[in-house]
Amino acid sequence: MLSGSVAGWHNLRTSHRVRGVPPPLTYPAPVPLPPSARWLTLLLAGAGGWTTRLAFPDPGLSVLAPVGMAALFLALRRDSARWNALVGLVWGLACFGPMITWAHTAVGPVPWLALTVLEASYVALFGAAWAWARRGHAVWRSSAWQLPTFVLLWVAVEELRSAWPFGGFPWGRLAFSQADSPLAAYMWLGGTPLLSGLVAGLGVLLARAVLAAGQVALGRTLGALGALGAVLVGSLLIPLDTVAQDGTLRVGAVQGNVPEPGRLDAFGERRQVLDNHVAGTRALLDRVAPGELDVVLWPENGTDIDPQVDQEAAGLIDGVAREVRAPLLVGTVQYPPEGGRYNTAVLWEPGTGPVATYSKQRPAPFAEYIPMRSFVRHFSDAVDLVTRDMLPGTEPGVVPMASQRLARTVVLGDVICFEVAYDGIVREAVAEGGEVLVVQTNNASFGWSDESTQQLAMSRLRAVEHGRATVQISTVGVSAVIAPNGAVVRQTGLFTAEQLVADLPLRQTLTPATRAGDWPARTAAAIGVWVVLAGMVGAARLPRAERPDGPA
Repeated sequence: MLSGSVAGWHNLRTSHRVRGVPPPLTYPAPVPLPPSARWLTLLLAGAGGWTTRLAFPDPGLSVLAPVGMAALFLALRRDSARWNALVGLVWGLACFGPMITWAHTAVGPVPWLALTVLEASYVALFGAAWAWARRGHAVWRSSAWQLPTFVLLWVAVEELRSAWPFGGFPWGRLAFSQADSPLAAYMWLGGTPLLSGLVAGLGVLLARAVLAAGQVALGRTLGALGALGAVLVGSLLIPLDTVAQDGTLRVGAVQGNVPEPGRLDAFGERRQVLDNHVAGTRALLDRVAPGELDVVLWPENGTDIDPQVDQEAAGLIDGVAREVRAPLLVGTVQYPPEGGRYNTAVLWEPGTGPVATYSKQRPAPFAEYIPMRSFVRHFSDAVDLVTRDMLPGTEPGVVPMASQRLARTVVLGDVICFEVAYDGIVREAVAEGGEVLVVQTNNASFGWSDESTQQLAMSRLRAVEHGRATVQISTVGVSAVIAPNGAVVRQTGLFTAEQLVADLPLRQTLTPATRAGDWPARTAAAIGVWVVLAGMVGAARLPRAERPDGPA
């Protein structure tokens, strides 16, 4: 049915050209589908969403992301915006629901279901927008315009859901499925918008190849496959430099583990968690001599006892810092007198104490703070587990550190936990001088789910995007040392107490993606809005064919 509908329109246009008469300027309605075939498109959409989910860790089969997008493109064949919204919703539910089961583990079924539906709703919006956009005169008359239109709309919708509501939720962007793919190199060139757009575009090309093959159109089949191959070959030509430009930084990273894995109250025994990280720091001396490390990295919530106000915690941290003779970047919390709390990284110099701090700029809504608390309580009393809302920091994630060995100040680019998913926060840390990236995170609440490996994929792609060596350090794992080209150099297990030691190349040049800033995303969003409006206006000006499948 699908190939027949496309072929019918193609033959209509061809017949007019043969008679020397231009085709009429009417909107080409697809051949209507019988009810059984309509429901098959929903099955196709569901299969496509599940296939795309498999491209993300775990198992992380990157090649499946374009396959899932091809299924979505084929499923969105009807002209009805309402039907295509339903198709997009089904695709989104099948993709996001299984991907973020860690939310179910951490906060229960209701928040997990709500977040799944919210994210799937954006794919529903995309389906409707695609139906509207392709009604534009240029798009429906030229298949060449459908590829960029589909891609730009997808990127624009990804940008929207990454920013709204409550600061957005970028988890599950197509780019984040490509950490183990050659396509990851495109992060260096254009960041997340470019890579997500390329994955969506490959899906369209794959779908076109399937349609052309069904019509036994060898030339168009080979053309689509050739364009797909050109994108893959192009990724091999992108230079990913890993050479140190201004010395190396020798770091130790401590994954201390928690007393009771996978529980929200795992930090109820705060002193035990602090002791674990102190012991892990001391264990570094089994591998290096005192003074050999330039800095020791602790994870987010390495101590939930603020060493800036608690003398016992301060004594433990300063004592072990003196033993290793290196500053510690400690993940902790601060409780300002006016209320609330900050999720903070503190650079602790032995014998001196705090010399620099960074506070998380993007707390997670409904986890670290509760918007509309009284309303949300009607759906889940889990909101009351967050007794003090986390406040957003206001300064970029840069931590200057004086290095005696290098005889200069080294700037650490620091992001905390989910911030690694936000383009602007990571980019700002590098643009403001970050020579390496540190991703401090706490995965204890997510149990044995895929959350930590999905986050590691993002950290790897950020390393490529900005050309920076990166360390993801977690309370419970997975922690890793990542080269500037995204390769994992060292990695820990999950719910283990381990330490990492590595020499990180310090780099200061900015990649094209870093220099471009948010302009690619803004451009895609602006063009996406324009093509939708143009399609709506264009369709309104042209007489439209009878469509038995009903109004859009």
